[in-house]
Order: sequence, then structure tokens, then C-alpha cells
Amino acid sequence: MIRILLVEDQEIVRRGLKTLLDLQPDLQVVAEAGNGQDAILQLSTLQTVERFPDVVLMDIRMPILDGVKATQQICQQHPDLKILMLTTFDDAKYISEALRFGAKGYLLKDTPAAELAEAVRSLHKGYTQFGPGILERLIAHVPQVLNDDDLPPGIKELTAREKEVLCLIAKGASNREIAQTLFLSEGTVRNHISHILTRLELRDRTQAAIVANTFLDYLMASGQV
Repeated sequence: MIRILLVEDQEIVRRGLKTLLDLQPDLQVVAEAGNGQDAILQLSTLQTVERFPDVVLMDIRMPILDGVKATQQICQQHPDLKILMLTTFDDAKYISEALRFGAKGYLLKDTPAAELAEAVRSLHKGYTQFGPGILERLIAHVPQVLNDDDLPPGIKELTAREKEVLCLIAKGASNREIAQTLFLSEGTVRNHISHILTRLELRDRTQAAIVANTFLDYLMASGQV
């Protein structure tokens, strides 16, 4: 059972989301919060009763403490907790801030119920999640590469195979899909990704996808992808 903390300031929306999620046999909303501050307090309480959530569904614009600032504090206190931002706002600033603070995905509230449930499952497994067009909007706000001096430290030291893996991450491929495409084992793919994150000083796969999309032309040309 995947336990969920649902953070949403509008009660009618929160009730609707809870109903949709609780209909799934493998999902359970263990607590609700109306703002970021309440969410932090809920996590403290849940820790003592052994009902700590696996995933937090976090709204962005809320009173008292908004979702971005709450995400920052929660990720500092609980770095292994997976947070999925769920909002009506697709502004690139909110997306980049939430991801920088540790969120693992970003969906809009009009995401169909089945897709939302599947996104929660995927997030729980360790995959990042972006609604349609959100990653593209984020990449569009990243300055384009002008010359080699603009390349991030470590990217030139990646092997051709690691650049191939990074290009496939940019396309949203899972470890299994990368393994099948490159005729590798999933263990080898995980080793490549670990080395990529270390070399580029990145925190997670989400940041790797952003870097890969930003410098995709370089990766494809230098890696002969």
C-alpha cells in the first residue's frame, strides 16, 4: 500500500482528490493538510504513529506557507520522502524552484485520475514525473549553450556510452528502456547513471534530464548518438 499525504488548501478539491485516490486498491490517503505548515506538522505526527507517507501530493499556492517553501523544509527534514507537485499553475519559476528544493515531479490538477494514480506509483518506484509540456516549458527558460565555455563541468569527461545514456534520459526513457535500446543490463545502466550524476555533480535523475535537454545538441554531436 502506498501511503499519501494530500496537501491542498481548497477543501472541495482536496475531498475530490482523496476520493479518487482512495478508489485505487494500492493507494491510501493517510492524512490531509490545508497548507504547507500544516503538512509539516502532520509529518511529525504521522512519524509517531507509524503511518508516515511514502508520497506527498503538494499544491503550490496556499496560505500561511506555500507549497514551494514547504517542499524545501520537508526535503531538508525528510530527504527520502517523495514529493509530487500538483497545481493549476505551470509557471516555469514554480517548477524550477520546487525541483531545486527536492520535488520529484510536477503535474497539473486536471490530470486524469488514472494518470495521477499511475504517476504516484511511478514516483514511489523512484521515477520522476512531468505533465505534458511541463519539462519543455522548463527547458525553454534555460539559457542556450553558446560555446564550450558554457558547458557544465564534467560533461566533456563523460564517455560516449554515458552520453548515449544521458540522451535517452532526456527523452524520458526508463532504465529498462535504456537497457533494451543500448543492449545493456539494467545494472550496467544504473552504474552509468550513478557515474553521470557524480561527474556532473547532480542530485538526481530530474536534474540529469534538465541538463541533458539543455545540452542535447552537444551530447548528440560529441557522443555520436
